[in-house]
Amino acid sequence: MKLTLATALALTVVGPSAAQTIVIRGGTVFPVSRPRIEGGTVVIANGRIIAVGVSLPTPAGATVVDASGKWVTPGLIHANASAGTGIASLAAFGEATKEGDVNPSFNLTEAIDAAAFTIPMARTGGVTSGVLSPHGSFLPGVAVAVDFAGDRSDQMVAKSPAALVIDLSAASRGAGGGSRAGTLARLRRLFADALEYDRRRLEYRRGAMQALAAPVAELEALLPALRSQVPALIIANRRMDVENALKLASEYKLRVVLSGAIEGWEVASAIAKAGVPVALEPNRDIPSFDGLGARLDNATILRGAGVKIVIAQADPGGERNLRFAAGNAVRNGMSWDDALKAVTLWPAEAFSLADRYGSLDVGKLANVVIWSGDPLDFAASAERVYIRGRETSLRTRENELRDRYQRP
Repeated sequence: MKLTLATALALTVVGPSAAQTIVIRGGTVFPVSRPRIEGGTVVIANGRIIAVGVSLPTPAGATVVDASGKWVTPGLIHANASAGTGIASLAAFGEATKEGDVNPSFNLTEAIDAAAFTIPMARTGGVTSGVLSPHGSFLPGVAVAVDFAGDRSDQMVAKSPAALVIDLSAASRGAGGGSRAGTLARLRRLFADALEYDRRRLEYRRGAMQALAAPVAELEALLPALRSQVPALIIANRRMDVENALKLASEYKLRVVLSGAIEGWEVASAIAKAGVPVALEPNRDIPSFDGLGARLDNATILRGAGVKIVIAQADPGGERNLRFAAGNAVRNGMSWDDALKAVTLWPAEAFSLADRYGSLDVGKLANVVIWSGDPLDFAASAERVYIRGRETSLRTRENELRDRYQRP
């Protein structure tokens, strides 16, 4: 795709007003969708990338950023984010849970606090976007994709809904009377009633249908996933749960993203054959009754079978530590290139966001990070972070407290 500067300036960007034209020049550029470019240039106009290459001309009036000796990547995408949905690590102040176990219509958009101090913290780790998911029941609601910039929640939202969340882990047994089989039976009943209601809306309005398994608003919220318009993000950790998720995908023609998949390595070939991406925590290796087969090279084994991996570590330190989880995946056998894709392009593809970002390609929104070095290296840092073409602040509440209380 080729855009002239004039064409790019005509494009609109959702959210905050577009920034000036910016030229990032001289760094090692990692487009992700193609090989790295030494001494590369990225040109941004009106919030979008309009050129990526070597020795590109500088548009008149552009701000030039010297990235010599730096690494330039797409902004990282955290597919299991929570920044902005409550006060960090304080469960009593979270906004991502609604009472009841059948809440597919629950949408987090209006629960996002654009002023939350966790948002700039995420940016310090080069994380420019995230998928915020509800939790707490076996059908907790829909996930929302956001960019971590904006003065209001509506400015942050990139895609809503981004996925229907379904929990088939041990936490959902109560929804089925204490049995996974009961939970699956209940889910199938809800799916069947949603499809039946969709076929017989007029009869429903006339009161000519039997009682449904849930209120109509909840059944309506299942339909986008059942029509394959949005993916179903299915939390499944044990091998049996992963296999059941794959059965559901086949039975209802769902576009599935597996989440967790602690024992996914045991059925890696089946996951690959189904073409299902897996969002997992590569640092999770402590066995539990919801995943006795936990191992650090889970991502490596799945990737070796051909599965696209989405690294989504729920780290106590927050979203900013996503890159360290990717680095640990490399430590345990994943290739560096695949680990970078697992926090950029592959989450974008999994949640139908790849037309917006995930790689440094012409026409995409300019979510770009300039790093001091290898972003998967603990010693490197994000020096400049651009979201939708605007440079964002990397100052956090931690900085403010340090400056306030540090001794001379």
